[in-house]
Amino acid sequence: MLLLKVVVLGAVLVPRQNRIAEAVDSLTKPGCQSFCGDLEIPYPFGRSDSNSDCRIDRSSFIIDCDHSTNPPTPYMYSKSSTLQILNISLENHEMKIAMWTSRDCYNSFGRDESSSSSAILRQPEFPISNTKNKFIAVGCDTSASFQDGHGKFSFGCMSSCSNISDVTNGSCSGIGCCETSIPRDSFIYEVTIKSFYNHSDILDFNPCSYAFVAENSFYHFKAEDLSQLKFNKSTLVLDWAIGTQTCENAKNSMSYMCTKNTTCTNAENGSGYKCNCPEGYRGNPYLENGCHDIDECVEQNPCEEICQNIEGSYTCLCPKGYHGDGKKGGGDGQGCVADSSNSSNLTKILVGVAMGIIVLLFSIGFMYFGHKKRKLNRLKEQYFKQNGGLLLQQQLHEYDRTTNNAKIFSAEELEKATNNYDESRIVGRGGYGTVYKGSLPNNIVVAIKKSMLVDQSQIEQFINEVIVLSQINHRNVVKLLGCCLETEVPLLVYEFVNNGTLFDHIHNPNVSSKLSWETRLKIASETAGVLSYLHSAASIPIIHRDVKSTNILLDASYTAKVSDFGASRLVPLDQTQLSTMVQGTLGYLDPEYLLTNQLTEKSDVYSFGVMLVELLTGKKALSFDRTEEERSLAMYFLSSLKKDKLFHIVEEILANGENNEQVAEVANLAKRCLRIKGEERPTMKEVAMELEGLRAMAYHTWVNGIDVNTEETVQLLGEKIDVYMDGIASTSTGCTDSMKNHVMPLVSSGR
Repeated sequence: MLLLKVVVLGAVLVPRQNRIAEAVDSLTKPGCQSFCGDLEIPYPFGRSDSNSDCRIDRSSFIIDCDHSTNPPTPYMYSKSSTLQILNISLENHEMKIAMWTSRDCYNSFGRDESSSSSAILRQPEFPISNTKNKFIAVGCDTSASFQDGHGKFSFGCMSSCSNISDVTNGSCSGIGCCETSIPRDSFIYEVTIKSFYNHSDILDFNPCSYAFVAENSFYHFKAEDLSQLKFNKSTLVLDWAIGTQTCENAKNSMSYMCTKNTTCTNAENGSGYKCNCPEGYRGNPYLENGCHDIDECVEQNPCEEICQNIEGSYTCLCPKGYHGDGKKGGGDGQGCVADSSNSSNLTKILVGVAMGIIVLLFSIGFMYFGHKKRKLNRLKEQYFKQNGGLLLQQQLHEYDRTTNNAKIFSAEELEKATNNYDESRIVGRGGYGTVYKGSLPNNIVVAIKKSMLVDQSQIEQFINEVIVLSQINHRNVVKLLGCCLETEVPLLVYEFVNNGTLFDHIHNPNVSSKLSWETRLKIASETAGVLSYLHSAASIPIIHRDVKSTNILLDASYTAKVSDFGASRLVPLDQTQLSTMVQGTLGYLDPEYLLTNQLTEKSDVYSFGVMLVELLTGKKALSFDRTEEERSLAMYFLSSLKKDKLFHIVEEILANGENNEQVAEVANLAKRCLRIKGEERPTMKEVAMELEGLRAMAYHTWVNGIDVNTEETVQLLGEKIDVYMDGIASTSTGCTDSMKNHVMPLVSSGR
C-alpha cells in the first residue's frame, strides 16, 4: 500500500514536461545548413557554400559539398582534395575520411605500371589518430614503408611467403600480411611499396602488393586478398582540435571557443584544445548555451522514490510522512524511513549511528591501506614468479660457487635510481621499450631498459639465456649488471656507455670526420671479435640476429660495445641452424634467411658485411631517399665493385691514397660476407682474423713491402691471430636484451 502511495504521489509531483523525452539539439548555428548528404556537419565545421559565420575561419574546418552525386558527397577543403569525409564526432573530436590504398602490381613482363598506384595524404592541420589506426601491408613479396611528409621519421613492415598454404586468415604477423602502429603527431605521409623479386615466384596467387593506413577495425586479413584486394579506399581516423594554444593560454584570448557549462582539455595528439559538455549535460560545446542539462528523471528514472531533476544532476526525495535520503538507483543514501513521535529517541539513534559510522570509517581506512600494501606485495610476488624469478634464483645459486655477475634488483631500487622513471631520465626509445639513465647508491651510472610486452611461453628459455650470458665477460659487450622481476615485464640493468652509437658517428656529418681509418678498422675488428666469440667460444653458441651500426655503442676512447641481444638465439650444440620466424632490420637482413627461415651463424656474417660497407662508404644500409639503384647499400656496393668503382663510393676522408690498399682489402672481405649463399661466406672467426691482421700490419712497419696476399703471410698472421683470439675470454651481459625475442611480439621493422 505504501509503494502505491509513493508511485501515485510521484506521478503528481513530476511535471508533465519532464516525462517527455528531450528533443535532439541542433549541432549547427541557427539558419546554417547542417547536412551534406548523409553527413551531419557540427559547428565549428561548416559548408563552403554557407555564410562564413556558420564555421570558424580556418581552412581545415571547411566542408566542400559536391552536389553532382546523389546523395551529395562531403570533402575536406575542396572536392579536388579527394578526401571524402565519412563522419565527424563532437564527443570524441574525431573525423573519419576515405583514403586511397597504395598498390604495386607485376605480370610476367615485370612491373605493371598501369595497375600500380601510390597513397599520399596531404592535410597539415589534423593529425592521424595514433590510437585508432594502424599501418598495414598485404602481399607475399612485400616491403612497405610509411614516410612522414616533414622528413622527421619513416617506418614500415615486411611480409613474405612462398605458398598460399603458408598464410592464415585473420593473422597479420608477417606471413602474407604485416601491420604496425602509427606514431603521434603524424599529419602528412607517403606510402612506398617495394618487391624483392618482382613477385616472380608467386604471380599465380599474388600479383600485387598493397599498403594502406586504416582504422583498427577496418581490415581483417583473408588469403583471397592476395589475389586481389576488394577495396581501393580505407577508412582513416583523424584527431581534430581548435587552434594551436593550450586551454590555459586560450582562455586568456578573445578567440577562446568553449562556452558556458563546458570543460576544456588539451589535445593529446597534435596541438590545440578541445571543448566538451560535462557529465549531466549534452549538446554542442562550441555554440552559445550549446550544452543543455539532461533530465535524468525522464530518461533514466534512477530513484526508487521521487526523482527531482536539478541543473547538471538529479536528487531523490522521500514522500510525505517519510524522512531521510532518497536512494539513487538502490545505492546512495540511507533510504526513506517513517517519521517517529519520539524525537529524543531518534536523536539518540542518529548520534549512535553517526559514531558508529565514524568508527567504521576509521576501521575501513586502516583495513584499506593494509589491504592495499598486502595486495601490492602479492602482485610483486606474482610478477616475480611469473617472470621466472624462482628459477633464476636457483640457477644463480648454483653458479655462485664460481661467479655471481647477475644481481636481482628490487622494484624500489630502480624507481629510486630513475627518480620514479622521470621523463628527463629517458636516453632512448625503441620498438621494444624505453631506456632510462639511472644512478645506483654506490654512484654507478647505469642504463635501465623498461620493455613493453611479455611472452609467458618464453620465460624458461629467457632465464636460461640470462644465466648463460651472465657467465660471459667480454670487454666489447655492454655489461649486464642485473635485472628486476617484480614488475609486469622484467627490467634490465646495464653499464652506461656514454659516447652514442656507431650509427651516430658514421652518419652525423659533424662527427663522422673524427672517425679515422684506424678507428674504423679498430671498431670493425672489435665487433668481429665479439661475434666470433659468440659463435665459436661461448659455452653455448649464440647468434646475435640483429647486427647493425645502431647496436654498436662507443665509449669515450671509441672502444666498441656490442648491445641489443633482444633478437638473439641460443644454438644447441648438436645443431648448426634454427627454423625461426624471420626477424631483423631491413637493409641488414640475410636474404637466404629471409627466403628459407633457416637461421645460421652466417646470417650474422651477412649483417656484419653490411656494417663494414657502412664504415667504408658512410652511407645508410637502406634509404628510400636514394635512387632505386642505390636504395639497398649492399646491392649498390656489390654493383660498384663489379664496375671497379670502389673508390667512387668510399667516404672521402678514407680515399686519400694512404689507406687505399687496406680499404680495398676490407672491401673484398665485405664482398665475401655479402655472398648470397651462406655456405660461401667466411666464418666470423675468419673475418676477425683478417681484420686483426690488417690492424697488425698498420702497427708494424716491417710488413710494408710484403705481399699481404701471399699464402705464407696469411698463414703466419692467421696462426698469430688464432692464438690471440683463443686467448680472449670476454663478453658480458646477464639479464640481456636477448629477452626481447622471448618477452615481446615480433616487430618486423620500424625500429
